[in-house]
Amino acid sequence: MSPTELPHHETVLDDATRHVARVYAEALLNAAAKAGRDTDILQELEGLVGEVFARDPAIERFLASAAIDRTRKAAVLRDAFEGRSDELLVNFLHVLNEHDRLDALRAVAAVYRELYDERSGRMGVSVTSAVPLTDEQQDRLRHQLREQFHREPILHARVDPDLLGGLVVQVGDWVWDASVRTQVDEIREQVIERSTHAIQSGRNRFSD
Repeated sequence: MSPTELPHHETVLDDATRHVARVYAEALLNAAAKAGRDTDILQELEGLVGEVFARDPAIERFLASAAIDRTRKAAVLRDAFEGRSDELLVNFLHVLNEHDRLDALRAVAAVYRELYDERSGRMGVSVTSAVPLTDEQQDRLRHQLREQFHREPILHARVDPDLLGGLVVQVGDWVWDASVRTQVDEIREQVIERSTHAIQSGRNRFSD
């Protein structure tokens, strides 16, 4: 599987979580890149949070639980990962455990992906549309994003019929919302605002 074909899992992070995740993700990426295994580690990380955790959420709850001590978690990490996963990743999981940060594993994977794309001259782009985009529409969107960000966009598309039409594009914290649903909501708010203003004006005239 090529780097541009790696699976993508959208994760929304608050500032505190992102800061912690970036510290660990950057350290892991630096070590993995030095060993020439940065792509392998990305695949394993995203496989863990996107497939293993999805298949068995109890594993993620166990690792993230503050009620379970490090010794028990370390034993599970050894049994579940040693000899099956990249040694670098296994060691990293133990480091997270020693610092009581296994609860940040999903966030670390998300930030690792962002840093990996950034260093590769690419950027992940989340695109949500009411209906699937055609190849022509995707090509046009990629061109616009290249012009905007001067990097190679990797589109991660999903369909949400609730948008009614149009699309929502997100690159990191930058969001462009051109969905019909948002336009409808904005018009509705304008109508409510004008109606409220008209009612208030009428009351003022009546009171005068």
